[in-house]
Amino acid sequence: MYNKKKSVNIPSRVLQLANILWLSCAVYCFHLEEERHVRANDKDYNEKIPYADNHIKTCKYNVFTFLPINLFEQFQRAANAYFLVLLMLQLIPEISSLSWVTTTVPLVMVLVITAVKDATDDYNEKWMNVRVGDIIKLENNHFVAADILLLSSSEPYGLCYIETAELDGETNLKVRQALTVTSDLGADITKLADFNGEVICEPPNNKLDKFTGTLYWRDNKYPLDNEKMLLRGCVLRNTDWCFGMVVFAGLQTKLMQNCGRTKFKRTSIDKLMNTLVLWIFGFLVCMGVILAIGNTIWEQKVGRSFGVYLLWDEPIRNNNVVFSGFLTFWSYIIILNTMVPISLYVSVEVIRLGHSYFINWDRKMYYIQKNTPAEARTTTLNEELGQVEFIFSDKTGTLTQNIMVFNKCSINGKSYGTMDIWNKLYIRTACVDFSFNPLSDRKFKFHDSSLVEAIKMEEPSVQEFFRLLALCHTVMPEEKNEGELVYQAQSPDEGALVTAARNFGFVFRSRTPETVTLYEMGTAVNYQLLAILDFNNVRKRMSVIVRNPAGHIKLYCKGADTIIFDRLDPSNHVLMNTTSEHLYEFAGEGLRTLALAYKDLDENVLEEWMKKLLYASTVIENREEGLADLYEEIETGLMLLGATAVEDKLQEGVPETIACLTLASIKIWVLTGDKLETAMNIGYSCNMLRDDMNEVFIISGHSALEVQQQLRLGLRAHALEPELEKVFLETACLCKTVICCRVTPMQKAQVVELVKTNKMAVTLAIGDGANDVSMIKTAHIGVGISGQEGMQAVLASDYSFAQFRYLQRLLLVHGRWSYFRMCNFLFYFFYKNFAFTLVHFWFGFFCGFSAQTVYDQWFITLFNIVYTSLPVLAMGLFDQDVNEANSHRYPSLYRPGQLNLLFNKRQFFLCTLQGMGTSFLLFFIPYGAFCLVVRDDGSHISDQQAFAVIISTSLVIVVSVQIGLDTYYWTAVNHVFVWGSLAVYFAILFAMHSDGLFSMFPSHFPFIGTARNCLTQKSVWLVIMLTTVACVMPGLAVRFLKTDLYPTLTDKVKGT
Repeated sequence: MYNKKKSVNIPSRVLQLANILWLSCAVYCFHLEEERHVRANDKDYNEKIPYADNHIKTCKYNVFTFLPINLFEQFQRAANAYFLVLLMLQLIPEISSLSWVTTTVPLVMVLVITAVKDATDDYNEKWMNVRVGDIIKLENNHFVAADILLLSSSEPYGLCYIETAELDGETNLKVRQALTVTSDLGADITKLADFNGEVICEPPNNKLDKFTGTLYWRDNKYPLDNEKMLLRGCVLRNTDWCFGMVVFAGLQTKLMQNCGRTKFKRTSIDKLMNTLVLWIFGFLVCMGVILAIGNTIWEQKVGRSFGVYLLWDEPIRNNNVVFSGFLTFWSYIIILNTMVPISLYVSVEVIRLGHSYFINWDRKMYYIQKNTPAEARTTTLNEELGQVEFIFSDKTGTLTQNIMVFNKCSINGKSYGTMDIWNKLYIRTACVDFSFNPLSDRKFKFHDSSLVEAIKMEEPSVQEFFRLLALCHTVMPEEKNEGELVYQAQSPDEGALVTAARNFGFVFRSRTPETVTLYEMGTAVNYQLLAILDFNNVRKRMSVIVRNPAGHIKLYCKGADTIIFDRLDPSNHVLMNTTSEHLYEFAGEGLRTLALAYKDLDENVLEEWMKKLLYASTVIENREEGLADLYEEIETGLMLLGATAVEDKLQEGVPETIACLTLASIKIWVLTGDKLETAMNIGYSCNMLRDDMNEVFIISGHSALEVQQQLRLGLRAHALEPELEKVFLETACLCKTVICCRVTPMQKAQVVELVKTNKMAVTLAIGDGANDVSMIKTAHIGVGISGQEGMQAVLASDYSFAQFRYLQRLLLVHGRWSYFRMCNFLFYFFYKNFAFTLVHFWFGFFCGFSAQTVYDQWFITLFNIVYTSLPVLAMGLFDQDVNEANSHRYPSLYRPGQLNLLFNKRQFFLCTLQGMGTSFLLFFIPYGAFCLVVRDDGSHISDQQAFAVIISTSLVIVVSVQIGLDTYYWTAVNHVFVWGSLAVYFAILFAMHSDGLFSMFPSHFPFIGTARNCLTQKSVWLVIMLTTVACVMPGLAVRFLKTDLYPTLTDKVKGT
């Protein structure tokens, strides 16, 4: 460093440290976004960049931070903050006529309940001693502590088996395989300690099924993908040991990157409640203003005459009656605050939690064959299940069993597996005898012996067909006993095709990273595996490149027929037409089809292509795009072999379920990747399409103009362009049935989003595979089927079960009940709060608007949290207007939820009107009676506290009787809660007015003997009975007249 005033000599060691620090910061900032560099066994290098260590704190709180953090989170909710402000106002003596206890007790209860729930959900787990770049050893049945690159294992060829249940919920074992160059390290500690490879890979992300990286070692580059990685949270199974290099640790592991919050789904009831609470608050302010103005006028005109007896406060003594009105406004805001119910949101969450448990406990949605119960994975959407208008369903594995059976095939223009036709009836031919093949699967059935004869005759096209099926896949074989093969397939389709090849004499026996071994008609043949061109939803095909023992190189490819046909050599034109006819026939029977093709490769061409492949597979940026371009380059000029047809039967009860849901006015759209003919066949099989539908048309155009014309004319069509979305939606919504075929996962989500955004209807998406996840997350409600394609759909869903038919019970029973119960709960909740609170409003006109309360402070505190909380919870949890049998028998009962009829702004207005009327009668009937009522001894009952006891007792009885009339289905719990709460009220009332409490707390319980003296009078009970009847009878009369004159379907069903 140099300064004009003074030269400073800096030691070279300090300069080196400074440069290292600067470079480390720069590298870290750059690599944080672009890529990661990790060197094995090089702690100094790896620590230059501040990678996360393996310490993970998954808990939000500890003993010291729990209280402040949890309170801070809770007071971010508007309702809690509102009541905190009220509590502060109550601490101001000039404006509060209520004790701070009346607000504190309910608020504290809400905070405590929520805090207990938050504390219960919190946990702490950690692995602390592992760092990026370390080589670690894992043993059988041990959890993987970080995201590691597999180097070697106890199994041949560097294989290891893992269970990924903690990541994706799947319990079947998965195979991971180390690079051949690192598997040679074995368990040699010296070699492992000397391993100095460098990994350059993607930055930390949350993609569990993808990893992009390159290993640099001994002047060579080796591509890395997800098949070489063991992720944190997996468990090592059936493998004695393995060694790996830590690539991501701690919070940067893929497991922890997936721990972010899922998008919060809010129901229409939630949105309505928030709006209504704002309305109530506005109404509260209006009443405060009215009463404040009344106080100002009263003080000006009447209050002055009382100055002789009671001196005014200083501001009013100076003729400032406006200031008195201002103070009165805030006083009445405090007194009337119970109109904004503090316990509403807590009660709603408790009810939703109960509804979720009812779904989890439902034995009728339990699939005994797989020991799979239904599961409510969220507690916030239960009532939304009662309002669904659109269902978007996947086909394979959702409507069907996803248990694939090789049924038919077309080879070199000849169809096999066709049934004999006699008198227009399909009759299966005899089952083929596979006894000639000792390695055949005894469960496999096929009904065309001519295919076996063709195999035995060694027809080249037939042999090549099954050789392709035995080679072109990613299946892993397990052979526990000699000849007992078990295939671990990533998809049921692959398993079915490899099993078919096995039975027809081409047995896939084993694989290594470089070879695949087949037993072809009993003879072992080793193929050198040169490349695997992976399948994905964009390519819709997969290929392998192999070298046979004779040295010939071939590319085998299988995929969607439209994709394969576009890549065929022109010489295949005739064969392609014949095969297309067979594919049409297969699809018409509802079979899933694939086309098969091959290509001979020149050694020199392949060598050049492999060089490009090695480069493309080792770059970090745009690796997928580069590989896709290379795959396109070599997958051309293919020779067609034929096609396969795999049967996937409908699940039990699917047609009946769809018919019942259709009667409930629910529109069901099927979104599938299958061919049009296959989709239509399934549509007819499950009663979505019927012969009596005379206006069936198909969208089949390939340009925006064609599609627009076909949509508008109602002719044949098939495409979806952005500019046609509205036209498509309008046309589709006019149809009874919509089936979208050849759709990608992203297009599924786009269709759901289109309806969700434009129709303002509740949507539900149901699927079973990873390709359904986007659709499930997009819909208002996502349902996952735990089937054959893993647990990705289940993990992304809000509800899950094992069979499509359970959807009927979920919606028509649990959904409808949840919606009905929540609406009844809200109607009654707002009603009782208005009836309770507005008595103070009427009382204000008779107390000089002085902000005095009718009830004592203990009654105000206990009314919502003790006297009326349990009965309304019982109603919200157990009530049902019709039983489950009638819910299935009359699907139209579901319609009111779709139309949002049971609780809306109109219903809210009616319940508040009823509450206001009840409060009016609760105040004025006792008030009028008090002018004339006398005790048994002839003395007058005229004290305010006796008046308060009569009103409070009438109120509790009225709301108890009202909830009894509003409850359709009584359980023992309802009886205990309703009548028990009433008994608790009288017990507390007499206790608070007792001699004992007065002697212990004279300042808190001053009204000694009031309840005893008041409620022992017959005249008082007559007033209470009169008040109760007057409050209840109008609503009861309206209900009877409405049921008699304008009965709903529910009324009719209940009457049967």
